Amino acid sequence: MSKNKAATAADLFEMLEEINDRPRPFEHYTAKDLWTDEHTSERMLSFHLNGEIDVSSRKTGFIDLSAQWIVSEFKVGAQTRIADFGCGPGLYTTRLARTGARVTGIDFSRRSIDHARATAAQEGLAIQYLNQNYLELQTKKRFDLILMIMGDYCALSPSQRKEILAEFRGLLRPGGSVLLDVYSLTAFARREENTSYQVNLLNGFWSPGRYHGFQNTFKYQAEKVVLDKYTIIEAHLTRTVYNWLQYFSPESLEKEFADSGFGIKGLFADVTGRPFDPGGNEFAVVAGMS
Repeated sequence: MSKNKAATAADLFEMLEEINDRPRPFEHYTAKDLWTDEHTSERMLSFHLNGEIDVSSRKTGFIDLSAQWIVSEFKVGAQTRIADFGCGPGLYTTRLARTGARVTGIDFSRRSIDHARATAAQEGLAIQYLNQNYLELQTKKRFDLILMIMGDYCALSPSQRKEILAEFRGLLRPGGSVLLDVYSLTAFARREENTSYQVNLLNGFWSPGRYHGFQNTFKYQAEKVVLDKYTIIEAHLTRTVYNWLQYFSPESLEKEFADSGFGIKGLFADVTGRPFDPGGNEFAVVAGMS
């Protein structure tokens, strides 16, 4: 083997080692890259707006039922102040604002926020939309209800979750509530480690041009965390996206909330208010300041 070929093989081996490297839980955070990239944010918006699939957002029928339950459960009306963290293109904010509630939506994705603003303008709804990282939200507003739906809480690291709960405490009005949903330990048990490779992985999701995509799924048993690590290799660019998910039991979530000064007021199968199912892949909680 020539020296040039040996060098090339060594470089390839090192790259494959990096691709298959298992990081520490939540060691890297790349959510901003996913939601602000022009191509991937466009694809994510298309998933949001496809009411027939559970990707980025739930199906339209689920969201309709969920919004109806939220309005009933929290007695949403003209004086209710609501913040939706990770609002996307406004699928919940639009429905809730139709009741006359004063709604604020916060999201990373400029493309999703632009769509949400256009929808609000078309319907004549006075919704405030903020295009920013909700971990950095600064506002003098206070809210009766804070939403974080579609498992957004699970994508945050322990320190980020502590930070967001402290943020919620500062934003809630007396007697206010937080509603969010998380993935369960049942769902964690069903996840498996895996490695895959494909040209234009996920049907071109990562780039409009040709690329080579690697997906590594790592499972962290002790921490109850799963990582989907995507390495995207284009002709002149290599990047890695880390999609972390924390899984919870009701007890672990209750402790985490209690440590931040919250008490659990209600436990449900999901954000439509169905009774809690111990064998379900997800569950929802309503919490208030203790």
